[in-house]
Amino acid sequence: MAMNFQIKTLLISTSAAALTSYTSLACGQTLKLDTSKSQVQITFKQMDVPVQANFKRFAANIELNEKQIEQSKAQVEIDMNSFELPAPEYNKEVQKKEWFNAPQFPKANFVASSMKSLGVGKLQVEGKLTIKGKTNAISFPMTYTSNGNQFTFEGNLPIKRLAFNIGEGEWKDTSMVADDVSIKFKLVTNK
Repeated sequence: MAMNFQIKTLLISTSAAALTSYTSLACGQTLKLDTSKSQVQITFKQMDVPVQANFKRFAANIELNEKQIEQSKAQVEIDMNSFELPAPEYNKEVQKKEWFNAPQFPKANFVASSMKSLGVGKLQVEGKLTIKGKTNAISFPMTYTSNGNQFTFEGNLPIKRLAFNIGEGEWKDTSMVADDVSIKFKLVTNK
């Protein structure tokens, strides 16, 4: 009788653990960003010469539901003060009012409103991007791969800098700094 009770208890415990594991996969799993392997990079043209720069500090909250991708969620926040150009003497310049106005708007953020599958490891993401207090709807393709407990999300998001008031006054002139900006990201996460 005692043996029967122990077996039933073991079966119930095992079933509960399996159900909890399945439920977390089916309902989505919150992934932890590995900042040491992740990057957010932008490319723009200055006088027709491509320039690459990086944001050194950013955070991401990603809840991936592989069974029902459309229920996945993502939010990314970027510290505008962490912008790093190849010519360091300009890093303080871009924080000023005409460019990022980082004292007033220290963070940029993206919140996904929908994701849909475009095939294995490919997603179309839609959401709202807010930079310098301006919010615009955006849509872009993204890929993701998994390797054990690690997921890698990669994408290239084209924006127009003037749509976010980046480059005011004389800097609205797109012959000096082009309006097209490409935000390239690689977010590496762990379960």
